[in-house]
This record gives sequence, structure tokens and C-alpha cells, in this order.
Amino acid sequence: MSVMKPQGPVAQDQLDLMKLSIAIMIVVLIIVFAIAAYVLIRFRRRVGQNEVPEQVEGNFKLEVIWTAIPLLLVIILAVPTVQTIFAHGEDLSNDKNAVKVQVTSHQYWWEFTYPQYDITTAQDLIIPTGKKIAFELKTADVLHSFWVPSLAGKMDTNPDGTLNKFSFSAPNEGVYRGKCAELCGRSHAFMEFKVKAVSQESFDRWVNEMKAPAVLPEDAQLAEKFKTNCLSCHAVGDQGGPVAPNLTGIGGKESVAGILLNQREGQEEGKPVLDNMKEWLHDPQAVKPGNTMPSPKSLGLTDEEIDGIAEYLANYKLQYE
Repeated sequence: MSVMKPQGPVAQDQLDLMKLSIAIMIVVLIIVFAIAAYVLIRFRRRVGQNEVPEQVEGNFKLEVIWTAIPLLLVIILAVPTVQTIFAHGEDLSNDKNAVKVQVTSHQYWWEFTYPQYDITTAQDLIIPTGKKIAFELKTADVLHSFWVPSLAGKMDTNPDGTLNKFSFSAPNEGVYRGKCAELCGRSHAFMEFKVKAVSQESFDRWVNEMKAPAVLPEDAQLAEKFKTNCLSCHAVGDQGGPVAPNLTGIGGKESVAGILLNQREGQEEGKPVLDNMKEWLHDPQAVKPGNTMPSPKSLGLTDEEIDGIAEYLANYKLQYE
């Protein structure tokens, strides 16, 4: 979550601009303080000096110098800034080689649609390494801001229907954390997502697995409960509704509900995915206050049925990695 550790060309260029502006400010600071120190020492009042110093009303040369130097520094900073803004603000929506992703922000989760592949997912943004990702951003409710600090700067999702567009890429495989950077409600701080950069081969496998037929609970009664109570909003595979996050492969994701980190092989951080799934399903409001997901208990599900659905989802994993 640090802009000081860039993992992509956009973030690297932004850090370079920060370094340039800081370097200019440091040089100005040193010069100004050096001049101030010199004046304080050179023209200090000495013992026995009671006369009024010579009054200087102005100096044309000095005024030109201290006007020209800041102007020159602004130009030095402006040229690479404008170049970088235009370079990374290019609209790649018509670029055949770019992966298009339509981002929709919700209170308090992120929806990712890949129109080229007819796939919609949530919370984990899967992208192939080395390819430019062309984003179109909008919101389903209030103002949010899409931000992956290690890959690019912030971009708002506007309630007025305006589509904001930008792009970035990730040259290296890895998982990069993203957040909403605009106060959007009670659970704003919990509105996280993950960008997962994988090889092109893994990305292609992920696409195929996402488009595969749905895998439902083996228990027929539980499967019917799941279809009736959950798939009216959520989706798995080729079944379900478009209102809430797609649950396909949720058991293999980095987190449940975006913030309950799943314990993964070789990592001690987080709880087992089943524990996180149960915690979320039994009381969604305790995890993310103000979210729009109804409590499964309010839908008439028993604790045993909720645990059964949690176990089914915890084991619903994709094998693309």
C-alpha cells in the first residue's frame, strides 16, 4: 500500500515526479535558508551601532532574478508532469491489445467486468502481466475512488454517470492491494480489493474456469436453499443474479468480503477461509457496517444451513494458478 514501492511503469513515473519536485524544493530550501543565515550574520546589529541602516526601496535586478528563478523551476517541473499525464491518460478502450475492465464501485465492494471475455467478478481483479489494462470506471451509488498505490494513482468513480478512463500494467506477478480513496460511508475503511497479476497462461485458464458451468453444493436440499436464497443476487459460474458479488472461486481468493484475510500456504497472516466465511455469513453487518447484504438468518436459514453454505463456498476454488 505504498507509493514509495512502485511495481509498474505508471507508479514508477509518478514516484519519479515526486522525487523531482522534492529535489527542487530541497534546493530552494537550502538556498533560501543559506541566504537568510548570511543576511542575519552579515548585517546583524553590532555593539555600539545605533544609526539607522541604509534604506533600500528596491532592486530591479534582484526582482527580475527572484521572479525568473521560480518561473524556471515551475517550467522544469511542469514539462515532465504534463508529459507523464498525457502518456498515462491515454484512452486505450479501442486498443485491441489491451485488456478492457469495467469497474463499478458499490458500498462497500468492487465489481470487475471483462467485456472481451463476458466475465464479471468481484474483489479480486485478475490481470495478465505485461499487458496494458484499460479501465472504465463508474459507481452504482455514491462517489468512490479506485486506488492501487503500487501500480497507479487514484481515479474517481462519479455518481453523475461520467465514465473515467485510465490504464496501468503490472510487469511482475504478484498481489497488489487496492482501496477506496474517497470517504463513502460507514465502512469506507473496509472497502479493499486485490489486484492479482498472473502469467498469460494462468489468466487464460482463469477465464476458462470462470466461464465453466456452476458447481453447486452436493447436498440437494442445501443446493436448493442456496439457489433460492443466494443466487437471486449472487452468481456462481453460469447461474445466478448480477446484483451482488460473483462467488465463483471465492474459496481461493485472498480474502472474504475484501478484508477478512484468508490464511494461505506459507503465510501465517489471516484465518482459515472457512472461519472467515462463517464470520461473514453469520453477521455481515458486524464485518462491514452499513453494507447492503441481508443477514442469511433474516432469510430463514438456520445456523446449520449457513455453516453448510460457508463450507461449500470455502471449498469452491479455481485451479488456474
